[in-house]
Amino acid sequence: MKDLFAGPGYLFQGFSLLRKPGLRRFVLMPLLVNILLFGGLIWWAYGWVEGVSEYLIAKLPAWLHWLRYVVVPVFVLTSLMVIFYAFSILANLIAAPFNGLLAEAVECHLTGKTLQGDWRQLLRDILPSIYSELRKLLYFLLRALPLLLLLIIPVVNIAGSVLWVLFSAWMMTVQYMDYPMANHQLFFRDQRARLRKRPLLAWGFGGLVMLCTMIPVVNFFVMPAAVAGATLIWVKESQLEAKR
Repeated sequence: MKDLFAGPGYLFQGFSLLRKPGLRRFVLMPLLVNILLFGGLIWWAYGWVEGVSEYLIAKLPAWLHWLRYVVVPVFVLTSLMVIFYAFSILANLIAAPFNGLLAEAVECHLTGKTLQGDWRQLLRDILPSIYSELRKLLYFLLRALPLLLLLIIPVVNIAGSVLWVLFSAWMMTVQYMDYPMANHQLFFRDQRARLRKRPLLAWGFGGLVMLCTMIPVVNFFVMPAAVAGATLIWVKESQLEAKR
């Protein structure tokens, strides 16, 4: 069970790393992408969820109004997670090359190595990074669509919401662990194989990342913090494996 609590700790440490002088310049672009994207869409998301919730309540017959205390909270929570996860996918698609460079900078900061990447390397990484993001998106859609169908079935949607939370937390970890792992030539299949060995660590880390994406202002910083936290996981776990 310690993995479940270790995961959030890595994200908190990721937030702390953002303040390090040598890393600030690598944080700038992921931060700007998040501010521009979430700043423009966050209010729309909250307004849409509120409007649809009121519509659903109005459509309930009087004798079923008690369901508003069950169905509406499930709908609101699930809708916000779906919307903000979709925003996160878009933000990561745009910022992927910069996130890879940030992951390399964080790893060098943690290990004392010299940073090898530069802006020319960043340009070379644009197409591979976009391909990797699209592959993760396809993986997500093939599994998310059946779960979303469960969410529209009364009663079943309660269990569906739990499954959605677990799946979203898993995907958040897959998303951000990709950057440090890809820097070491470990790609999608190998990444998932490694993460499946530590599911509680993945759920703990990804769950807090997902929660932070729904908190105003905090969600501006969560992407670079998650990249830093995921890199910290990679470095710490690699060091532990080397000692065994």
